[in-house]
Amino acid sequence: MSASSKKSSRALRPATKLVHSGRDPASTYGFVNPPVYRGSTVLFPTVEKLWKRDQEYTYGRSSTPTVKALEEAIAEIEGGAATAVTTSGYQAISIAIFAFVKSGDHILVSDSVYYPTRRFCDHLLAKLGVETTYYDPLIGADIETLVRPNTRLIFTESPGSQSFEVQDIPAIAGVAAKHKLWLLLDNTWASPLYFKPFDHGVDVSIQAATKYIVGHADAMLGAITSNTRAAERIAQTKELLGACPGSEETFLGMRGLRTLATRLDHHQRSGLEMARWLEARPEVARVLHPALPSHPQHDIWARDFLGASGLFSILLQPTPNEALAAMLDGLQLFGMGFSWGGYESLIIPFDPTTYRTATSWQAEGPALRLHIGLEDVEDLKADLQAGFERMAAAAKS
Repeated sequence: MSASSKKSSRALRPATKLVHSGRDPASTYGFVNPPVYRGSTVLFPTVEKLWKRDQEYTYGRSSTPTVKALEEAIAEIEGGAATAVTTSGYQAISIAIFAFVKSGDHILVSDSVYYPTRRFCDHLLAKLGVETTYYDPLIGADIETLVRPNTRLIFTESPGSQSFEVQDIPAIAGVAAKHKLWLLLDNTWASPLYFKPFDHGVDVSIQAATKYIVGHADAMLGAITSNTRAAERIAQTKELLGACPGSEETFLGMRGLRTLATRLDHHQRSGLEMARWLEARPEVARVLHPALPSHPQHDIWARDFLGASGLFSILLQPTPNEALAAMLDGLQLFGMGFSWGGYESLIIPFDPTTYRTATSWQAEGPALRLHIGLEDVEDLKADLQAGFERMAAAAKS
């Protein structure tokens, strides 16, 4: 039992849940953080209990008190029946899909999906006889036209983590319910705080906990939270595939979860300030940020989401590659690297032209994805300002 359930019978607000969920200091000698349990072997007191597996923990790969604490906390924050923690967000995605498909099945996947998800579908799932159809993320209820007799699930990601299309999840959920399909959502961008998947008809919510839940760019983790009807399938698939998050990584995930509300609020405010500043820059053709009124799906975002994170993209005006390199190579505060959600600001160029199949990528110039970290925004603006000046100088030379 978590500390929050012992202390109060009334519903707690999300920020309070983040602090109190998944911990019980009374059972850990008063220490406020659940300890790190490292181990493989778990002893049984009798042969009868061993044969029946009649105790809460049976083997370190299956679970430990550390893992259970994080799973309980995330499930409570997301509003799901159960959470399964995995070694990475990518593993969470693959386990979640594996749980519902078999050879001969067909699935529907958003064309704006995280690229490794696409590779998993195109390579491993295809090899196992599961067919994938990619759909326009803006299809909404018209996704019904793509449903076949052997369709088993719809995979969504809203917004897309590069191009930031916001999907109409309630409309897609209506089609999924009508045809008895499983509806999966990669909810990493919004986190459990800013989008409530189970209030919108989703069966399985997936987090790359590496990002905002860990929050410090120092651990890899994934989380799969399910409603009641999906939870057993997820748990069984995780066990069969031997997914086993590391003890230290799990502890770091719990540490990060405690400050998620504070950090995400800062990411949101700084991200919006940077997005508005960039939208006014002459070097920028478009800013792809769902919380901006200029975003094509802003109305859907405003209807369904409770906030925005620090990740968004910009499309520059046409500029030579050499000029873009001059801008990026000289940045002092924005690092160039994959992942996001940590305390640090990041920037990467991207071009999804070669891996979009249901839709075409239309961009005025180079595309950049930014994650706005916890630095002072005036310093971040100055870093990009200097970068734009280098870009302009290089373009003239």
